[in-house]
Amino acid sequence: MQTSFTPAQLADPQVAESEKILRKCVHCGFCTATCPTYVTLGNELDSPRGRIYLIKDMLENGRAADKETVLHIDRCLSCLACMTTCPSGVNYMHLVDHARAHIEETYKRPLADRFIRAVLAFVLPYPSRFRAALKLARFGRSLSGLFGKVPRLRPLSSMLRLAPSAVPPASKAALPGRHAPAGERRGRVAIVTGCAQPVLDPGINEATISLLNRLGVEVVVPEGEGCCGALVHHMGREEQALAFARKNVDAWLKLADQGGLDAIIITASGCGTTIKDYGFMLRLDPAYAQKAARVSALARDITEYLATLDLPQPVIAPGLTVAYHSACSMQHGQKITRQPKELLTRAGFVVREPREGHLCCGSAGTYNILQPEISARLRDRKVQNIEATRADVIATGNIGCITQIATAAKMPIVHTVELLDWAYGGRKPAGVPEAKEAVRV
Repeated sequence: MQTSFTPAQLADPQVAESEKILRKCVHCGFCTATCPTYVTLGNELDSPRGRIYLIKDMLENGRAADKETVLHIDRCLSCLACMTTCPSGVNYMHLVDHARAHIEETYKRPLADRFIRAVLAFVLPYPSRFRAALKLARFGRSLSGLFGKVPRLRPLSSMLRLAPSAVPPASKAALPGRHAPAGERRGRVAIVTGCAQPVLDPGINEATISLLNRLGVEVVVPEGEGCCGALVHHMGREEQALAFARKNVDAWLKLADQGGLDAIIITASGCGTTIKDYGFMLRLDPAYAQKAARVSALARDITEYLATLDLPQPVIAPGLTVAYHSACSMQHGQKITRQPKELLTRAGFVVREPREGHLCCGSAGTYNILQPEISARLRDRKVQNIEATRADVIATGNIGCITQIATAAKMPIVHTVELLDWAYGGRKPAGVPEAKEAVRV
């Protein structure tokens, strides 16, 4: 794509980076075939190629974001399926991140939109606030239908509908501390606690720690860690996202420098995509650029890390059929496609992949709150394809997908690591059918 940025514009490193990305686009349109919003809405401006034109026009002319640009950028899920499809290597992720930051700086949203986004940024990244909000949501759930009738208040209706009927008690696994391995220590890792996941499903990290400890891996929950920054990063709140990133870099490298780390283990793939991008996000910060790159190099999804270990024979042969839903942040953001399925198969599960596995389920961080109509259409399409597998259980590696799909699926959905922990001697995840084969001798 030909560009015409001025030398003065290119002196801004963010603009210079976006200009490089824009120049790689050759207008081929391959991205339109795999873009969930284009497939759903059929509007060229709701495709990656269309959004690239809008972003180019906005940045090249040095103008503030307008209503139309904001509409179509807001509809982007950041699922990154376009990056998997693109033959030219266009880094759409970094381009749309820059566009969102520019929108946040230059566009004044309607009052209701500003309020809802401010509430999300204030509540979701902080577990104690999020837990309190979920408990309060039980009292407001009856208002969901009323809010849903007012277009500007539909995100509030979505928040109430997504809130679970009961909030699990806080887990000790989320507290800073060391979890010693069983027997000889064969490795040492830090585990990312996160923000929403320990509130919605603390059993995920509990299963991770349990499994790693039995495999001889010491697991450390860092002191001073916070949200990875993904939620606010995707809302264009760049300074808040970078503040979260710096705090985490300090917390994790303190552990690495004190006792060494083989990896920083992540059990929410949405967080993983962002943490692996810390090196880019903080590249312009002289105090953190090298440290952030070091953290990104240590970051591993739990299935990535497990695939490097010498696993024993499973304790049980579950024999269950698993529909594996590959989260967008897993398959497109981190390019992890093989390891989760191979681990499940090795553990004794029969793995089936739903049709249209490349399409997003509609969760995408806060997307299912801010864009409820499109999100619901994508969820229903995803669930229909999953249920067509006639599996016993759904497995995935992202808490957002679990929450989204569970609102419509008839079969149980759990994190991949919970099934692996069970197969290798841990507890059976709640709601999952009993093993179909006998316990191994």
